[in-house]
Amino acid sequence: MPCQLFTASISVKSPRTVVYAGGKKKALEMADHSPPDTTRGHGTQRGGKSGKVADFRYKRPSRPEAKQGDRRNAPRRDGGFVSRPTSKLHDQTGQLPRKQAYAALDLGTNNCRLLIARPSGENFTVIDAFSRVVRLGEGLAASGKLSDEAMERTLAALHVCAEKLRRRNVRLARSVATEACRRASNGPAFIRRVKRETGIMLDIISAQEEARLAVLGCHVLLEEGNGPAIIFDIGGGSTELVLVQPGEKVPRILDWLSVPWGVVSLTDTVDGSDETHDLRLDRYMNMRRTVGRSFAEFAERIRDYTRSTEPIRLLGTSGTVTTLASLHLELPQYDRRAVDGLIVPSIAMRDISNRLSRMSGPDRKRLPCIGDDRANLVIAGCAILESILDIWPAEQLGVADRGIREGILRSLIAADVEGDRSRATVQRMREQDV
Repeated sequence: MPCQLFTASISVKSPRTVVYAGGKKKALEMADHSPPDTTRGHGTQRGGKSGKVADFRYKRPSRPEAKQGDRRNAPRRDGGFVSRPTSKLHDQTGQLPRKQAYAALDLGTNNCRLLIARPSGENFTVIDAFSRVVRLGEGLAASGKLSDEAMERTLAALHVCAEKLRRRNVRLARSVATEACRRASNGPAFIRRVKRETGIMLDIISAQEEARLAVLGCHVLLEEGNGPAIIFDIGGGSTELVLVQPGEKVPRILDWLSVPWGVVSLTDTVDGSDETHDLRLDRYMNMRRTVGRSFAEFAERIRDYTRSTEPIRLLGTSGTVTTLASLHLELPQYDRRAVDGLIVPSIAMRDISNRLSRMSGPDRKRLPCIGDDRANLVIAGCAILESILDIWPAEQLGVADRGIREGILRSLIAADVEGDRSRATVQRMREQDV
């Protein structure tokens, strides 16, 4: 199927640095705000907060020439990782910035991802990264356990991560595991095995913490505006939706939901066949109904917000939205610089989802940016995305190739800076006493 069938108009974010205003202390307090009702999220409540969030500025990366489209509602915020060397500017404590690195590892149901970065003024510079499809949650829906094969694949990836962590001068690191380890009866035992064999200490975080970190990692890509927004993360084993009201530096969380449907868990749970057009469509509609039922109560709670006089906004961070955005741009291969921060008409994403749901597996595999790894799972992602658009009918969808790892990094660096300031204050007081 020719990729040009996925074409629609787009808006690309303007090349401006995000500039925040307001007091530092207040912003940090807002950044630590958690979803208000811990009983509404799905999953065992494990893991604490990762720390406060600093008001980092992200500079726009260079991008290839993009297709032209409607720019009327293009956001004025932008984001990207700084690719230049660490600057020699002094930090707010009067000291030179450290050369040490900070690391964030996110072990999901489908992927293992590592990001290592150094502070660079008010930015951070990515110095190393790793991503591998490990399918940790494969078969979990049926057995309730992590399989031996899935654990071996994941351990192989974690050994690579451990070696990268050893080679870099990492000052602080946080490694988290999400839905697969939350749900699996042998999840805690696997975490202990990972520590024993790789030295990596994984923290099984709650769905609430997962949602919070995703917001911290990508909220700077929200379109400018005063209306409410939904930030969502379609994972391998769960999907988090967070209703936010944009504030000074970090959005205020109004409500949130986590459901146990991600691209892996939904694919494994909803039976069906890929043999004929009708059978494919029937399975897709069953997926849509399954997810829709899980969203029903949350949809009722947020209904009044959808009637806002201001345009409602939507921002997604996941492999699903970045893959569909790549198809929309007709990219021959995935390019983060072209996708991260993109604004796409929601109707275009629905159109791509409907077309993919009717294609056979072999046809999907031949599409650029999908391939073997995503050919089967992307259908569940499309069903979840369309269900989100059903309850939050934003005209445009923001796309973020960032999330939990970036949220962890910002938290770690900010907490370390705050600790340095506290230590510097104590030292000055001691010197004054002397």
